[in-house]
Amino acid sequence: MATPHNSANVGDIAETVVMCGDPLRVKYIAENYLEKAEMFNEVRGMYGFTGYYKGKRLSVMGHGMGMPSIGIYAHELYNFFGVKSIIRAGSAGGLCDDVKLRDIVIAQGTCTDSNFAWQYGITGSFAPIADFGLLRAAVENAEKLGLCVKVGNLYSTDVFYSPKNANDSMRDMGVLAVEMEAAALYMIAAKAHAKALCVCTVSDHLYSPEKLTVEERQTGFDNMIRLCLETAAGC
Repeated sequence: MATPHNSANVGDIAETVVMCGDPLRVKYIAENYLEKAEMFNEVRGMYGFTGYYKGKRLSVMGHGMGMPSIGIYAHELYNFFGVKSIIRAGSAGGLCDDVKLRDIVIAQGTCTDSNFAWQYGITGSFAPIADFGLLRAAVENAEKLGLCVKVGNLYSTDVFYSPKNANDSMRDMGVLAVEMEAAALYMIAAKAHAKALCVCTVSDHLYSPEKLTVEERQTGFDNMIRLCLETAAGC
């Protein structure tokens, strides 16, 4: 059924979805990687397409910026449209010294400053983690593609312009990079008894002046995109 945010009908969306924060990256993937891609959503400019990658029916859709935004779209995909697996293909800011610009990082787990888990009424804290099957498949696919990836913790924050000391503490704990969505995605997947994985390209480094341009973030993540699509095709 259609929702206020997604005009698709049940069946329009594949069981596995690759999601991106930037809807223009979604359009780029559909136009350059999918065969027979058909748009199922453009409400609020949040594009969604379903097509075929190496014979596997897949969907790709935007999720916007931040945990509230991905929270809406991922919840609806899992609970209203029959989606079983979501792989986020995103960008992140490097924290550790051994993480460099354009590196691919995979979130085995996430730390967060968000109160997103409040809605679940959990006593104590909840550790949002990736689906191990997707994680293992992504690492194996990276090896086949000749890509060097780093696997570990990401920091999902609600604050883009955060105080430096907040990032310092995560850096000191060996957290690889910071982004704004993975923790919410992993929580929503856990609640829905579904699968999720977050894969990010390092678009800037918080302890280095290097950063990618807007255009590079939209269209320059091809290694990560191929990795996510190969992993999605194996679901």
